Amino acid sequence: MKILSYSAENKPLIKGVISRNASNFENALSTAGDIMNDVRVNGDPALFNYTKKFDNFNLNSGNLRVSGEEIESAFNKIKIHNRKLFDALTHAHRNIKRYHEAQFENVNKNLSVETDDGIIITEKINAIESVGCYVPGGRAAYPSTVLMTAVPAKVAGVSRIVIVSPPEISDVILAAARICGVSEVYRLGGAQAVAALSFGTKTITPVNKIVGPGNVYVMAAKMLAYSKGVGIDMPAGPSEVLLIADKNSNPRFIAADVLAQAEHDPDAHCVVVVDTESGGGENGVEIQNFLNNIKTEIDSQIKDLSRKSIIESSLKNFAVILTKNLDEAVKFANDYAPEHLEIMCGNPELAAEKIKNAGAIFIGDYAPVPAGDYASGGNHVLPTSGTAKFASVLSVRDFLKFSSVQRITKNGLSKIRESVEILAETEGLDAHKKSIEVRFELK
Repeated sequence: MKILSYSAENKPLIKGVISRNASNFENALSTAGDIMNDVRVNGDPALFNYTKKFDNFNLNSGNLRVSGEEIESAFNKIKIHNRKLFDALTHAHRNIKRYHEAQFENVNKNLSVETDDGIIITEKINAIESVGCYVPGGRAAYPSTVLMTAVPAKVAGVSRIVIVSPPEISDVILAAARICGVSEVYRLGGAQAVAALSFGTKTITPVNKIVGPGNVYVMAAKMLAYSKGVGIDMPAGPSEVLLIADKNSNPRFIAADVLAQAEHDPDAHCVVVVDTESGGGENGVEIQNFLNNIKTEIDSQIKDLSRKSIIESSLKNFAVILTKNLDEAVKFANDYAPEHLEIMCGNPELAAEKIKNAGAIFIGDYAPVPAGDYASGGNHVLPTSGTAKFASVLSVRDFLKFSSVQRITKNGLSKIRESVEILAETEGLDAHKKSIEVRFELK
C-alpha cells in the first residue's frame, strides 16, 4: 500500500490520488459514439451484432425482451428454492422503499409564495414518464441495483420503468424486478443498451431518462445520451471508498472494508486517511504499528476471497494518507469527494459535521459500506470520481420534475411593470418590454 504524508512536498502525489488518474475515457467516448450512432441508424440488427461481439450471445427479436412467463418463473424459483435469498431481497426492498417513501413525503410539499401583491408562485411536481434502469452484469449479478434504481422510480410515480442488463440475466435479477413491480426487461448491456434506451428501436421504445451504474463505456454512452436530450442520473465511474481513521480504529474492520470495495472492479479506489495527532505523529510507534496491522489484516483476509485477482489489481490504487490532525483529514476528504466515506475515528459525529463532499457517509465501526450497498435503505447509486462536489446520491428527486406555476393579476403585474420594462430595455429586448406595455394600453 502506498503511504503518503499530507504535506507540501508530497502535493503532486496527493493530487494524483485525488485525481484518481482517470484512464481511457476519451477512447471509451469515441467507441461509445460509434455504437450509439450505429444503433440510432440501424436499430435492432445493430443491437444483435454488438451483443454477439461483446457478450457472445445470440440475441434476436424473439429473445430481446424477457417474457412475463420467464420473470414469473424466476421469481417462483427464488421464492421456493432459495427462501433465504428471497427473504433478503424482500427485506432490502422494504427498507429501501421505507427510506424513499419518507424522502418523497419530504419533497412533495405544497410550496406557495406571494412575491408581490397579486403575484403568487406555486410549484407543480410531476414524475418523469419513462425511465431506463441500467443493471450491470458480466463479473456478477447485481439484484441490489435493480432495487436501488426501480424502487425510488416507483415511489416517485414513474409510469414506465425499463430494466436493461447484459444478456445472460440471472433468475435473481428477474426476481428482483418482479418484487419491484417491473415487467419490461431487456437482455441488453453496454453502450448499445444506452443507445437503444435513448433513440429507440423497432422493439424498444425510448425513455426520458437513464439511471444506474456501469463501466466506462456505459458512462460515456450516458453522457452522449445526455447531449442528445436524454436525462441521466450522473456519470458514475469505478467505485471508491475513503476511510477516516486514527490509531484507535479497528485495523481488522478497516482491512475488511478496503477489500470489500476493492473486489468491485480492478479500477476501484480505496483510500485510508489517518489522523496521527494522538499517535505521536506519522513516524510515531503507535501509528507505524497501526499501519502494519492494517497490512497484516489485508494479507490475511485476502487469502480466501473468491475475487482475489480483481482485488489485487484494485489494491494497486490503494493509498494511505497521514495527516497531522482531524481537520487535515477532513480537508483531504472534502478535496477527494468520495463516493463512499466511512468515519471510524474518535468522535465520528464531529468529523461528519465538517464533511461537505461525499456521496454517502457511514458513521462508526458498525456502519460499513456493504450495509448501504444492500439493505440499510439508503441508495447505493452514488457520484464517483470527485463529482460528489456537485452531484448527489440517487433519490426520488431524480425521477421528479419541478415546474413553477405563476399566477399574476393585472394589479400584480403593475407592481413589477417598471422593473421589468427597465431590465428588458437594458438588455435590448424591445418585444419583451412591449409585451408588458400592451397590457396597460387604453383601448
